[in-house]
Amino acid sequence: MQDIENRDDIYRLVKLFYKKLLNDADMHHFFIKFSNEKELESHLNVLVDFWSNILFYTGEYRKNAMQIHIDIHKENPIQESHFNTWLSHFNNSVDSLFSGEKAHVIKSRALSIATVMKIKTSEQ
Repeated sequence: MQDIENRDDIYRLVKLFYKKLLNDADMHHFFIKFSNEKELESHLNVLVDFWSNILFYTGEYRKNAMQIHIDIHKENPIQESHFNTWLSHFNNSVDSLFSGEKAHVIKSRALSIATVMKIKTSEQ
């Protein structure tokens, strides 16, 4: 199995990941606005920018991901179980497609991000 090497690989990853999220009864409500194919495609490209920046230091992502999720939490509270499910789907998606250093890095960074988001949303 190959490692994550480029934007196309990240796109494959986030597309699979969101398929899992949208089909998960406990998670679907957070992603309902992405049920429209056009909205989903736009969001997936933002995620590719985000993860490309993390893995390849591209500078393509310029939004505040933390604030976006804090705002989501205010409207629709994110529970610890949601973070755990998010991480599980993310890690399973990575593991089903990739192995190697970048695959390890992206899972490690996802855990760090989820941990910080969990802390930040609990402060709200």
